Amino acid sequence: MTEMMRAVEITKPGGPEVLQLCQRPVPQPGHGEVVIKVAYAGVNRPDALQRAGAYDPPKGASDLPGLEASGEVAAVGAGVSGISEGDLVCALLPGGGYAEYVATPAAHCLAVPEGLDLKQAACLPETFFTVWSNVFTRGGLKAGERFLVHGGSSGIGTTAIQLAREFGARVFATAGSEEKCQACLNLGAERAINYRDEDFVKVMREEGGADLVLDMVGGDYIPRNVKALAEDGRLVQIAFLQGPKVELNFALMMVKRLTLTGSTLRPQSDLAKAQIAQDLAEAVWPLIEAGKVAPVMDSEFALEDAAEAHARMESSGHIGKIVLKVG
Repeated sequence: MTEMMRAVEITKPGGPEVLQLCQRPVPQPGHGEVVIKVAYAGVNRPDALQRAGAYDPPKGASDLPGLEASGEVAAVGAGVSGISEGDLVCALLPGGGYAEYVATPAAHCLAVPEGLDLKQAACLPETFFTVWSNVFTRGGLKAGERFLVHGGSSGIGTTAIQLAREFGARVFATAGSEEKCQACLNLGAERAINYRDEDFVKVMREEGGADLVLDMVGGDYIPRNVKALAEDGRLVQIAFLQGPKVELNFALMMVKRLTLTGSTLRPQSDLAKAQIAQDLAEAVWPLIEAGKVAPVMDSEFALEDAAEAHARMESSGHIGKIVLKVG
């Protein structure tokens, strides 16, 4: 490995233009860590929040954005077993993915699934970790249940639709255009609701209510989600694109015996993330290798064009995942 590397840093809180190419020292692997020579890095909403100054990295994490990447293991730290230099992996990162090299716990790495290239593999960790832990572990989705996912054409949404379909749920999705609704249907949603034309509450109540709702919108969607839920339904909140504060009548929660919960992935312990990685390797990676589930790709940008990638994401015109080509 060289001593210095190209990376993209956040020069100050602000819009996409504050992302600038820089030179940084190549990280060294700590105990239990590996260093990956990055081929591709995924671009995610939390990266934009961090860029805007609204999402600080955890203590000890890199200040560089980037929560997922794929590439070749370049160095292995002490205490690591089962992974070697030269292995091709994709990994959930504490930060630092917008760079030519990144350090991450070895237990958060997964082998690149057979049949996928490094570009596709870079799109797996952030969304698949998030969807698995929130929809299946926290949300407890079961076969036959009615599942509503908002933002169905996003990276999270396209992943959630496919996994819920494969595990036997009835999938409903919201999206903001006919093209995006069609993408949701193509992935296996039985009904795609254009939120500009239809009320998802009315649609779900006509179906008997949602057993599980996955929401990243927040704002006035929160009381509407509660109304859309069936008895014993669950709402899992993973982000707040329209804000976290709202007036809510909790009587409905009691009458319908609802569960309101949520989580963020990045602040969770290394052990918790390692458990999610293990679950994915056992339950989901075989589905990917069988060609039943795949990341939906939107666009690719060069590392030095990270600002354009962020602008693309924040325009909400994308369907699926955006990646940076690094190596």
